[in-house]
Amino acid sequence: MDRKEFNNLLKIANLSKKDFCDIIGLNYATVNTWGSSNINIPLWVKSWLENYLKAKDFDNVLEILKPYTKK
Repeated sequence: MDRKEFNNLLKIANLSKKDFCDIIGLNYATVNTWGSSNINIPLWVKSWLENYLKAKDFDNVLEILKPYTKK
C-alpha cells in the first residue's frame, strides 16, 4: 500500500492519522512518516483498516436491526 491509498482508507474510515494512532497505540510521528521515501507502510495496516471498515458496517447493520430483535 502506498501513502495515497493509506490516506484514502483513513478518509473512508472517517479517521484522522491521530485517531488511527490513538486506536492502535502508535506514535503519530511514526505513522506520519509511513509511505515517505524509504519508510514503507507496514503490511498489516491495509487489512486492519479494511477490517475496521467492515466492523463499522456490521455495527451499522446491527443498529438498524435492533428494533426488530428480541431481547
